[in-house]
Amino acid sequence: MGSNPPTRPNHLEPSPLGTKEYWDSLYTTELHNHSADTSDIGTIWFSDSGAEDKVLSFLSSHILSDKKLLGPKTTRQNCSFLDLGTGNGHFLLRLRGLDEDGEVDEEGEKWEGRMLGVDYSAQSVDFARRIAASKGVEIEFEYFDLMSDSPSSILTNEESEGWDVVLDKGTFDAISLSEERDGQGRRLCEGYREKVMPLVRQGGLLLVTSCNWTGEELRGWFAGA
Repeated sequence: MGSNPPTRPNHLEPSPLGTKEYWDSLYTTELHNHSADTSDIGTIWFSDSGAEDKVLSFLSSHILSDKKLLGPKTTRQNCSFLDLGTGNGHFLLRLRGLDEDGEVDEEGEKWEGRMLGVDYSAQSVDFARRIAASKGVEIEFEYFDLMSDSPSSILTNEESEGWDVVLDKGTFDAISLSEERDGQGRRLCEGYREKVMPLVRQGGLLLVTSCNWTGEELRGWFAGA
């Protein structure tokens, strides 16, 4: 007999962190701060837990090592990354070889493939573009609302069939805190899986970093009934 699929968890209580207004206000403030001091790159979410370093280590050990989760042809030079809810774009800066402060890391391991950061806050996109430009790194940033926009707008060029790696650092958390409902009357987080999976190429990776859900609970959301 096969094992039963994980049980879908109970919903979280709605919070202001689940609203677009919260994030627009935050990134308006961070844009202002950056304009006054270009060394101020804003909040680095989950920095206290070393989340980015852990994901960077996972990518190296599972994509570049003998495990080759994305296949033998995927390398540091061609692996593509889509960052959902990119914020200030910091995670992609790290992938481009910068350190936690956004400075060149001489010992950092640089990923050179296409990178796109998307966010439903226009202020976030503007902020991320400014930071990347000031650092001289090539990263694309676009406005995109995962829960309402067509995936076709970010499935372009060689990524028309999906991205090698789709990153979510806290975005599912924020969606889980929204009280909004979709056209079927569901909390938005219930529709996350069907929205995100077309963005991941066949055989690709979705890496979710969460402070609200355990690994088992995430499996319940993505694999449960």
